[in-house]
Amino acid sequence: MTQSPAVRVTGPAGAVRAGERAARTLVSEFARRNDAKAGLLVGATPESAVLAAAIEALLPGDRLTVVPAEGASAAALRAHVTAQGRWVADRVRVVDTLAEADAAAVVVAAEPFTGTAEEARTAVDGLAKYLAEGGVLSVAAPLFRTEGAGAELDRQGVLHGVRTDLVLRNTPPVRVHHLRFTAAPAALAASLSPAYRPSSVPLTRGMHIDSNGVAAAGITLGLAALARAARPKSKLWLLPALAAGPVAAFFRDPERDVPEDPSAVVASADGQVLSVQRLHDERFGDGEWLRIAVFLSVLDVHVNRSPVAGKVVDYFVADGGFVNAMKPDAEHNVAAYTVLDTDHGTVVVAQRTGLIARRIVQRAPVGSLLARGERFGLIRFGSRTDVYLPADAAEPLVGPGDKVVGGSTVIARWS
Repeated sequence: MTQSPAVRVTGPAGAVRAGERAARTLVSEFARRNDAKAGLLVGATPESAVLAAAIEALLPGDRLTVVPAEGASAAALRAHVTAQGRWVADRVRVVDTLAEADAAAVVVAAEPFTGTAEEARTAVDGLAKYLAEGGVLSVAAPLFRTEGAGAELDRQGVLHGVRTDLVLRNTPPVRVHHLRFTAAPAALAASLSPAYRPSSVPLTRGMHIDSNGVAAAGITLGLAALARAARPKSKLWLLPALAAGPVAAFFRDPERDVPEDPSAVVASADGQVLSVQRLHDERFGDGEWLRIAVFLSVLDVHVNRSPVAGKVVDYFVADGGFVNAMKPDAEHNVAAYTVLDTDHGTVVVAQRTGLIARRIVQRAPVGSLLARGERFGLIRFGSRTDVYLPADAAEPLVGPGDKVVGGSTVIARWS
């Protein structure tokens, strides 16, 4: 028996496959949960990279149900799971049809959707029925198909998106959508590890570069190639060619060891503490706030991380100027505010522009859950990041002039 055509998730055999990087992205919501949870993988084969990634992500208390791809053998899948050893076999159950599966916290379509928009809509509806309350459905579609399944998943992402990940290192490139149809409690964030994000491209084991840096370096190298082609006898092409390295380095994104202490509030960015103040800000509610402002020079890492575990409940951009971020008037610069609901109350992260910085990137839509220390955006070319904490619930551990490291330095502690 095979799964019902009503929830068919792939196109013709061999048309599109999820490679290792796409597979890791598809199972990232399953892998990041540290509590005992149930997962459901639909459309797998013994050779599936997504099945391998899901098995690798298993923790002792987890359960994973696997439904074979259309035309695949459930018996072959069971044999493959058994060959992984007793530890895996005790946690992975292969069923003949989707109808035999139970509700799961995370449901993953093993291969990208390649059909029509109507087929994708039917598949999403069919898979969503197996989501537990607050659960996440992870599905993919080819990037360069602007119609059909890809367009439908883009629409679903706008309506129900937790986040969308672009995986260029796949053949063909795919866009992975993580969809949540019912609200998840903010408390769940405390059980999460930072999500794997393909926007952080690994260079070495400990050093990554943000995808913005890859694009910027590619543009400068392209300009160098054009300059050399246009004026082969000139050395002007060396200017953009030599600039590619520093431009890429600006977008470096190192791995960080995030403190496990649940009472710790970590720095949202690398840089120097400008001020630690108590103030009132009616935009975030009544009461007094503890604001810790950090200045990022052009030499600092510019990736922003969540200072606490929480749920994004609001995001807005305030208009303003572009004053030097070191000056007091920078408080009135253009800024993006990410508001988090946490076990300790509301926490706000402000990404402020500066004299040179004019571009803010924020990748955490409203409704998404962020783990402590998780990447959620960046500011280009130096600026300032402020963390607002409930003043009566937190004690600052840093002062003006202190150097902090995003995701690692404990800047405050919940009292």
